[in-house]
Amino acid sequence: MKDAIHICRADYANPEHAQALVGLLDAYARDPMGGAEALSDYAKSHLVDELSRLPNAFSLLAFDAASEDRPVGLVNCMQGFSTFACKPLINVHDLAVLPAYRGRRIGERLLVEAEAVARARGACKLTLEVLSGNTSAMRLYARAGFAHYQLDPAAGQAGFLQKSLA
Repeated sequence: MKDAIHICRADYANPEHAQALVGLLDAYARDPMGGAEALSDYAKSHLVDELSRLPNAFSLLAFDAASEDRPVGLVNCMQGFSTFACKPLINVHDLAVLPAYRGRRIGERLLVEAEAVARARGACKLTLEVLSGNTSAMRLYARAGFAHYQLDPAAGQAGFLQKSLA
């Protein structure tokens, strides 16, 4: 049987894509690895419009054609800039696959497509952050060629920090 999963670049102006994006991101937010809390009403109602205003943002959606094109996975990416390489980079900001569809390499396929977009934009690298306890995601990222960032092993690995402004 041919794989019924197909991946496309999200069209933020397409209501079906917008609904899929918000629904998938909300499902991810509700997952323990996404914080176990639903997206706010504000985020649900403004997310797609705000993403569409960001010229360096893009999203990819995975649909299951065998289930009436049910949305099953997404990746949201933001273009940044590497000052050391003096080239764009692409940050994989969100990668989510519905629980019933995990283990089918959909996340890996989404990353392959994100890499294709990154290469087309002349990006020097893909970046992402992941919780250390998310072992299945860590395995996926390793299979896809991601590794911890370091300049000199004696200086250690880079860490991801945040300071909330809300």
